[in-house]
Amino acid sequence: MTRKKKPLPLLHDIEITGYAAEGKALARVNDIVVFVPYAVPGDVCDLQVRRKKHSFMEAEIVSISKPSTLRIEPFCQHFGVCGGCKWQHTPYEEQLRMKQQQVKDQLTRIGKIDLPEFRPILGSVKTCEYRNKLDFGASNRRYLTNEEIASGQEFGRNAIGFHITGAFDKILPIDKCWLMDDLHNQIRNEIRDYALQTGMTFFDLRQQTGLLRDVIIRNSNTGEWMVIIQFHYEEEGDEERARNLLKHIADKFPQISSLMYLDNQKCNDTIGDQDILTFKGNDHIFEQMENLRFKVGPKSFYQTNTEQAYHLYSVVREFAALTGNELVYDLYTGTGTIANFVANKARKVIGIEYVPEAIEDAKINSQINGIENTLFYAGDMKDILNDEFISTHGQPDTIITDPPRAGMHPDVVQTILRTAPGRIVYVSCNPATQARDLQLLSESYRVTEVQPVDMFPHTPHVENVVLLTKK
Repeated sequence: MTRKKKPLPLLHDIEITGYAAEGKALARVNDIVVFVPYAVPGDVCDLQVRRKKHSFMEAEIVSISKPSTLRIEPFCQHFGVCGGCKWQHTPYEEQLRMKQQQVKDQLTRIGKIDLPEFRPILGSVKTCEYRNKLDFGASNRRYLTNEEIASGQEFGRNAIGFHITGAFDKILPIDKCWLMDDLHNQIRNEIRDYALQTGMTFFDLRQQTGLLRDVIIRNSNTGEWMVIIQFHYEEEGDEERARNLLKHIADKFPQISSLMYLDNQKCNDTIGDQDILTFKGNDHIFEQMENLRFKVGPKSFYQTNTEQAYHLYSVVREFAALTGNELVYDLYTGTGTIANFVANKARKVIGIEYVPEAIEDAKINSQINGIENTLFYAGDMKDILNDEFISTHGQPDTIITDPPRAGMHPDVVQTILRTAPGRIVYVSCNPATQARDLQLLSESYRVTEVQPVDMFPHTPHVENVVLLTKK
């Protein structure tokens, strides 16, 4: 006989006291920590526990009897459902304070090393419409909110929007997203309306059927727009239906300078290994940074907050303190944006990156800008950056490293320690793994500068730049 699970408790009049990881807030009940999404310190709430362990609980707000004085009205109609912008209900100044504290806590608690006084966090130039890229899924399994279910109304099941966390095959329909220039809303909604009006099928992720699959929209600070529409051809006439949609969008939005498409027959929506065709215009757009132009193709990585990326890279350049005589290694160089940005201050810059397509972009970006003192290599960092590579190319005076969220492989850290550059500039999107790596580097280096940078307003994510100098 199956034993019934004990009902999880409803907690009354609980005060939210602080912030936790992943954008959640926290409270304490009988010395047990309770993690609560979409709460603000100072809120007094009734909480429904959804998960209970010995040392912690996870709960959601049922009602707020006393709102925090910090709480503000979110500006987006999709707040609390789509899963993004989790801090919209918190003033931006408070968001910056939280992020500064987050960096400080993680570097102190995990790194356990001597740290200088941190510079004040650099807030984003824009807090709305700051992104230059968004990706929307199309699905015949529209996500219904609790309110929609309770209403008893009938809702069409086709939608274009964001994937819902915990429901991989469902899409929350998005009418207006505030993260990008409003033209992207007009383009996305027109694609949806045309597809619905013409009876186009929307993708079913479980069954792997349906024509309209995914929409990627990019823009740039040069005024260019790129739209990439993913299709899934399966019936005679699908290619013609797809081209009719593309023509409609091209005619409706002359602002689009790069309209591209692909037929993706894979089980997932990634496009790195797909052939992408150009329907109208160019197969790229350009971003401008100071006097440099960067070519951005459909598969290119470019920082999604263009204006704030300039301030981030300016911090990197300042910390590097280049005089024109240095050999610089730029690890995890991506499309070579940082490498090209600092090249005119260095003797030579060598960039290393895992993704071959990104390295090709990096080379092209050097050519476009007439930069002749860069070299780029593709491959796994721990395999390329070894003693033989350094013997061939020279011992770097400065290393700039911008690894993925997982941080640097221990072998890479050990190679850096053996190489012993005078300066290391460490850029991180995850201060926790950065702190771990700083602890490993601390046997030979001290942290002399720390500069947090906010690239993603209304989210808990924060970038951090650290300068290390030899002891």
